[in-house]
Amino acid sequence: MGCKINYKIVKKKLPNGVVSTMDLIEHPGASLIIPFLSPRRMIFIRQYRAAINQYIIELPAGTRDKKEPYLKCAQRELIEETGYAAKKFKRLGKIYPVPGYSDEEIVIYRADDLYQSQALKDFDEIIETCVMSRREVNKMLKDGKIADAKTICALTMCGWC
Repeated sequence: MGCKINYKIVKKKLPNGVVSTMDLIEHPGASLIIPFLSPRRMIFIRQYRAAINQYIIELPAGTRDKKEPYLKCAQRELIEETGYAAKKFKRLGKIYPVPGYSDEEIVIYRADDLYQSQALKDFDEIIETCVMSRREVNKMLKDGKIADAKTICALTMCGWC
């Protein structure tokens, strides 16, 4: 991993005419997948995140390769992180997770008609899959056990919270 983002200090002319100096992280974008095993069961991952030095529960997602279409990224990441592929993908929308200092855009897809594939995990990712019901997800949200912002946004987009 690494070397996919670029840090810059840039001058931007704001709509009010003021020129502002800002820190900017350029990001190639990412895809997030909401994988439904059934209408009432969804696949999540428990992943170690070195930046916060802990495991978190989140939906599968990943950064695009250079100029990779968002859908292709979603298809690849679903297989890499869960060992499942999907026959159907539906784009639900996009989010800007940190627009104060990054141009990152995350496109959110719902994946249905899942089937087992061969997981092709990245060597530097520590991931376990877990299947949860809507009731379990809502309890984990209420208890603060799901704290990943992109996952919470995606669950809202698909009507699970």
